[in-house]
Amino acid sequence: MLDKIRKLWKPKTPPKPSAEQPAAKPKKSAKEIATEKGEPYVAILSMDINPENLHEGSFELDWNEKFVANLMRAGYQGKTDADIVDLWFQNICRHVVMETWEQDQAMNGQRYTRSRDLGDGRREIS
Repeated sequence: MLDKIRKLWKPKTPPKPSAEQPAAKPKKSAKEIATEKGEPYVAILSMDINPENLHEGSFELDWNEKFVANLMRAGYQGKTDADIVDLWFQNICRHVVMETWEQDQAMNGQRYTRSRDLGDGRREIS
């Protein structure tokens, strides 16, 4: 009885391609597809956070040559492609921080404002 059950649960091996049947092509990645189309490509492959200090982390990026060429045309410079992409990524992060700060200022501007009475109906605001 145990032998019958083992035969039922035995993993099936995929059939080997024959001369008549070509092997299946491996699926192309998004980067390969974009590169073939001549389109820029950039993606975050992974993100790591330091469990000891949650303020520290890193991103692993992947890109194609078209993306770097676009960055160079936009004025980014560096010795290597990685330098150019790193400058771009730092710029993106800086814009996110500034946008968040500006939104916080708009919502809570009063808590950052100091006002001092100068007399004669005048006030200094800083």
